[in-house]
Parts: sequence; structure tokens; C-alpha cells
Amino acid sequence: MTGPAFWVLLGPDGAGKSSVMARLAGALPDWRLVSTDRAFVAPEHGLITRLRRDVHEHLLPGLGAAYSTDLLAAVLQTAVVHVRDRLLDGDPRQPVLVDSYYYKILAKCRLAGVRDERLYSWWRSFPRPRRVLFLDVSPETAWRRRGDGTLLNDLEHDGVPGDWASFERYQKNLRKMLLEEVREVPVTLLRERPDIDRATAAVLEELN
Repeated sequence: MTGPAFWVLLGPDGAGKSSVMARLAGALPDWRLVSTDRAFVAPEHGLITRLRRDVHEHLLPGLGAAYSTDLLAAVLQTAVVHVRDRLLDGDPRQPVLVDSYYYKILAKCRLAGVRDERLYSWWRSFPRPRRVLFLDVSPETAWRRRGDGTLLNDLEHDGVPGDWASFERYQKNLRKMLLEEVREVPVTLLRERPDIDRATAAVLEELN
């Protein structure tokens, strides 16, 4: 598979990727931005928005009881393939910034206990980015941005919802897995900024 030159914006939960991507939409007029966030999903791809909502409203609350982790991976794969398709479906001369690519979903599936290496091998066969911009954040800052634990979903901690220790443990493991997953591509580590404006400026500096 071939396609345009592309960069990936990656980071742990609470790093501010969604907010930065929203700011970049107006600051990079010559770029194409790819994400499963509602603001970046075209009307004809409404299935992706509905699936994302259903994951949070139905699948995650029933994970381990009504639904298996294998089903979680199967549903999340829809987002992975959609992002790949959108990456490849465009002018190859236009640079592209991709939100997380498959890296974060793969790490979250591993943390959830999915052990399907055949699935992971397929995702890893997708085109490689020119560079990964890793938007770093401390667990303490991420915790505050998640309403001191009141806004967490079941893929952001590994214990009791709202428990700081389980959130911190999960986020440290997530960060480690993300960096392991991108170890074979160039990575720029962007230290934590105090606000979204400065985080956006740091990303823009790397892309310009």
C-alpha cells in the first residue's frame, strides 16, 4: 500500500490531542487531518461516529459481562481500518496529519487483554508515518483534565472507576506501550505544555 506522506499525533489519555487537532484544522489549510473525532468525520461516514458512541455507551459498560474483549477489538478495528482508508483516499501530494493512527487502539486492546497477534500483525503492516509527534502529559495533569477521575471511561484505568492509583498505573503502562509500538519510526517527544495554545504551537513548529 502506498499513499501520501503523513505524520501521526500520539499521546496518552488527557494529552490534549483532540483539542490540538481542532486548533490545527484552521492553522494547516494545506494539510488534510484524519481522525475519528466527530468534527473530522464526513457525513457519508456516519457509521464511524455511531460506532464510537455505541462503544462508550454500550460496549464498555458491558465489557467482561455482556461483551468480550475480542468483540471490543473487532469493533475498534472498524476505526483502525477507517483511518487507514481515509489516509489512502486523497491526493498523495497533500501532507496528512493522523490522530493516533492504529497505535493507541492497539495498545488499549493489549491492555484490555486481547492477545490476537494476527490482528496486530495486520495493523502493523499498514503504511508507516514519516514521523510521530508524541504529545506527552503526566498522569497528574491528565487526571485533572478528566475531572479528577469523574470523566473516565473503562479504557482509561485498570481498576475501580474514579480511583487515582488505577488510573496512574494504567496511564504509565499505556505510555510505555505507545512508545514501544513506535520505536521503529522517527519520534519527536513534545514535553507537556501548560495549555492547549502552547501545545498547538509546539506541534505546528514541528510540521512547518
